[in-house]
Formats: sequence, structure tokens, C-alpha cells
Amino acid sequence: MATAQNEPLLKIDNVSLSFGGVNALLGVSLEVQKGEIFSIIGPNGAGKSSLFNSISGLYHPQRGKIYFKGHDITTMVPYKITALGIARTFQNIELFKGMTVLDNLMLGRHILMKTGLLSGGLFFGKAQREELAHRKVVEEIIDFLEIEHIRKTQVAMLPYGLQKRLELGRALALEPDLLIIDEPMAGMNLEETEDMARFILDINQERKITVFLIEHDMGVVMDISDRVSVLDFGELLATGTPEEVQQDPVVVKAYLGDEDVDLYKR
Repeated sequence: MATAQNEPLLKIDNVSLSFGGVNALLGVSLEVQKGEIFSIIGPNGAGKSSLFNSISGLYHPQRGKIYFKGHDITTMVPYKITALGIARTFQNIELFKGMTVLDNLMLGRHILMKTGLLSGGLFFGKAQREELAHRKVVEEIIDFLEIEHIRKTQVAMLPYGLQKRLELGRALALEPDLLIIDEPMAGMNLEETEDMARFILDINQERKITVFLIEHDMGVVMDISDRVSVLDFGELLATGTPEEVQQDPVVVKAYLGDEDVDLYKR
């Protein structure tokens, strides 16, 4: 089903999620528009990853609804949500460490592969043509992320920053409409952070992919985001442009504990 012209790509409608007596999300509502970079910020334990896990089908909220391209995905299993056009990366790297960079990227295409087990195993005719088509997409991603020099390297041998870049590439291999990225700059040095920010901007602007981002680096968030939402203890405090959020005294107090601190400087 195509998204109506004025309909958000992703709609979170009054979503609440709890684990036992712990409330992870409390009536969260927000909308992500097609083509934007939308970021979620908030202290540790604010509910950011719980929200992402609810969107991707790892968690199912007790109340509220989640819509993607008009589809109710609230109770869908992850592979069906992926098939609709949502891909994600994880805060903790989830790569196949014993396989090469190229093989990890090809695995990212698995849900798009149509060839049956027999013809795929024998590798002839339609299976061969499909394999070559998928390989072409993967090679383009390798060029885009500037990882040609490691394409045949075993993932376990790669430094952390390149593993994070590869995980981004594997999500791109799904050719998503919405890319969910969970703390892509965590643990990176300044150069790696700048590279990742550049790749995210290029993904959004050149590849026309909507980006939904969690990130603790406030400089990056404020520089690359179109809009920002702030979570605190599972509650949505504010949504607006980076400038609006930065100047909101409630947000600054909740996030930094000091209304006089400049959000850009943290």
C-alpha cells in the first residue's frame, strides 16, 4: 500500500510499553515524515531503544498503535516488518564475525531473494541471474561506504569503526524506505564520527531514505537532524527542530539537569 501524500511514513500513536512494574514507554505519540532525518534523544533509560524495538517488532506494546506506510505493524513479527521496508542497525554490533564483509552484505539481501533452495543450490539459470543482480547492489554499497579494501576480510579482523560501517551497509542492502539507526557513533573517535555523519546524510539525501536515529552525540544530532524528539523516563517531552528543542527549558533541564547549559556543547 502506497503512502498517501500527507500521511506520515511512520506513525506512533499513544504507545505504552512496560516490563513487569517498569514503564519503558508512556503514551508516546510522534510522526516521521518521508524524506527526513528524525532523531530521538534522552538520558540512558529514557525508552529510546524500547521504542525502536517496538517499531521493528522485537517488542509489542501493551497499548497504542504503530503504523508504517498506512499498515498497522503493532503486532507484526520482525521479518514481515522488514519486508514492508524497515531496516535497522543495533546499538551492539550484530554481524556474523566468522564471515567476510561481502558475505555479510549479501546476507542483508536474503529477504529479497526469490530463488528456491534447489535452483539456488545448483546455481543455474534464474538463480545465477538473481545472484548477479544482488551482487551488483552489494558492490554499489561497498563503493558507497568506501570499504572496497576490506570486502574480502573476515569481520572479526576489522576494527570497531569499520564494523559499525558494515552494519550500516547490511541494513542498506535491504533497500529500505525507513532506516532505523541505533547509536551509530557510540565508541567512535572524532574521524569515525564525522565519516558516519557524512554517510547518514548521503543515505538520506542521495539515496532518498528516511532516517530515524538514536544518538547521544548532541553535536551530530543538532547538525544533521530535520526534527528531534526528546524522551525522559518513557515520556515524550518535546518534538521540534533542533533549534526549538535546544531552546526548550524543560528539555534542557530534563536532559542536562541545568537550564543554563547549551545543548550543543554536550
